[in-house]
Amino acid sequence: MNADNSFSSWEEAVAWLRRQPEQSQLIADCYYDDPLIEAADRYWRSDEWAAVRELLVGRSGTALDVGAGRGIASYALAKEGLEVTALEPDPSELVGGGAIRALAAESGLPVRVVEEFSERLPFCDGTFDVVFARAVLHHTRDLQAACREFFRVLKPGGLFIAIREHVISREEDLPRFLDMHPLHKLYGGEHAYLLRQYIAAIGQSGFLHLKVISPWQSPLNYAPYSLTTLKAEVARRVGRGIPGVGLMVNSLLDLPGMWPLTRKILNQFDNRPGRLYSFVATRP
Repeated sequence: MNADNSFSSWEEAVAWLRRQPEQSQLIADCYYDDPLIEAADRYWRSDEWAAVRELLVGRSGTALDVGAGRGIASYALAKEGLEVTALEPDPSELVGGGAIRALAAESGLPVRVVEEFSERLPFCDGTFDVVFARAVLHHTRDLQAACREFFRVLKPGGLFIAIREHVISREEDLPRFLDMHPLHKLYGGEHAYLLRQYIAAIGQSGFLHLKVISPWQSPLNYAPYSLTTLKAEVARRVGRGIPGVGLMVNSLLDLPGMWPLTRKILNQFDNRPGRLYSFVATRP
């Protein structure tokens, strides 16, 4: 089977991808490498998780990790002292519930697995202190229904965090985004919404104090780049083909005030199909 064919499951797709030597960096960036506990610990130590940790300051109790995949965020949430329920409909030993159970057993962290979809959460109202969703909303069949369920299972004052959600500027941009996505052609399942659709779905579900985090604002969205490597990449692209310009731009970006200004300009003009946004809100 080659990359132009579709696979019958996400497990098959990832297993094939892991056998392609040229995809090793993508595998590592997606935390699909083994040993799983080392991949999960690398995520917990990442700049992305450091940004999540800042959002969790002062939070304790129970957390729901929606669309938990291999369990890297469940592991990280549990390492922060939360009692975690990992919601993952796929029972796979490689990319689903089986992998999470093995990770929880090996790490000894308080993580239980529930195999269900986000649009029909099998939990009572007001069960969790935190609902965390990493790259989940854009996969939902019914965005509004999913957000209503996240609201329902949160306790009053609970925190909702949805990170790394694909955004398009126009509906017509969706086919181009799907065509460019490195994983969509393997199994499908990718999608993206307009920014206003995310904002409306979260707001109309009852959440308050919605914070919208733009693509260049935080490692929540630009990981696996760090701030240092992101600046270097911006400089490289600006100076492409012109000797010495990249190094000069990189030096300029380190001057006081230059990166915030650059980031503001990039956010204003960035219309890439599928660029990443994150959202944070609370249940009143």
